Amino acid sequence: MVAPVSFTTGLAAAAAAAASIANVSAFGFVKSPINIRPSQQAVSSSKSRSFSSSSLHMATWSNGQAIREYQDFLSTGKSELDVAEDGPSVIVASPHDTPAQALVEGIVSLGMGDDIVVAPGAELPKSMGEGNKARESYPIYVAVPPYQLEAFLATLPESWLPRRDDFVFCSGGDVCGCIEPVLKQFGLCRDSMTQVLVSGMTLPGPTGKPQDLSVKMDMASNGEEKWAGECAACGKWNGAVAERLVRNGIRCKTGFYREWRRFMWEQVMYDAAFNLVGVVRAEPTTLAQVALYYEQEVSDMMWQITGKLRGGLAVSLLYGFEERLFTFAERTGKETQCKLVDGMFPYVHGMMPTGMGNMHSEYLHYAKDERGLIPNVYLPPAAKMDELPIMREGNLRADGVL
Repeated sequence: MVAPVSFTTGLAAAAAAAASIANVSAFGFVKSPINIRPSQQAVSSSKSRSFSSSSLHMATWSNGQAIREYQDFLSTGKSELDVAEDGPSVIVASPHDTPAQALVEGIVSLGMGDDIVVAPGAELPKSMGEGNKARESYPIYVAVPPYQLEAFLATLPESWLPRRDDFVFCSGGDVCGCIEPVLKQFGLCRDSMTQVLVSGMTLPGPTGKPQDLSVKMDMASNGEEKWAGECAACGKWNGAVAERLVRNGIRCKTGFYREWRRFMWEQVMYDAAFNLVGVVRAEPTTLAQVALYYEQEVSDMMWQITGKLRGGLAVSLLYGFEERLFTFAERTGKETQCKLVDGMFPYVHGMMPTGMGNMHSEYLHYAKDERGLIPNVYLPPAAKMDELPIMREGNLRADGVL
């Protein structure tokens, strides 16, 4: 059985930053199933790779949104998470056949056989469970595809409005993508709202239960285990979500929204950069091959994206993201082909109005103009790349490995 994991930042350091309205820094977190406590800055190292940007040990920004989020966090008066038990839940599924059906089937298969699946707008049960375990408040997993989410939230029946705090939203991967811009439109990005990063598990659909995708890395300098690619949950029902996953052998971190958001955007960057660097190749390329043979390209692109995240969205990723993402790609991406899908484009590549960096824009134009991908997507004007960067010795082409 996998134990639940909690995460946090150095609260004392963040308090000082809020008081001075100056730089806010990314700190490490301590994995503890009980208490949340500040830790020393996380230190990441890799024996097999040296990154050109590794000197940037701590990312800082000055952004009003970060201060507001921290003030909201302080106003709750909480230093530990509320933990609710898993139990009978409602899963909201699209009436249409979409890739999100695999998410619906995954959530149901991880339950205990007492969940119900409803269509958007259907009448919600007054309570779930039987006898002394019956409860009027229960998780409502919103498992519609991201491109149907805005319409779902905009047309909620009157009877659903008081239940919004029970909603559970899923993010991450090519099924869920990033839904933060949609949730913000409806004021649903806050500490009490439950959100789950599901990219740390498979979604096999009707063929079987989801399986854990997280990978164990080297031990940290303080002797703790380091993991990459874990699921994560925050909000009112974080404990119920974690219990459901952990009961089925899937690792899941739990914590406050401010920290969960960092993990979510780290996954968005992975989904965007690794897939984009791979799809522009003349031959089909897997995520693992991108990590092994196009290391410098994807690393440079990610560092550009982190700058956009800090300046545009007040998100500073935790140090060591490169090691985590490269390890995750190498170990889990051997059979996963890189792809660029029209319908999911706004939820993987199009979330920031200022773009995700020059390299990201150039590669998108190359994918569209030279590879014929995303034909239905409009791309803002950007510098065009006539050919891919000159490959270094030891890359995919030089090795002759396809």
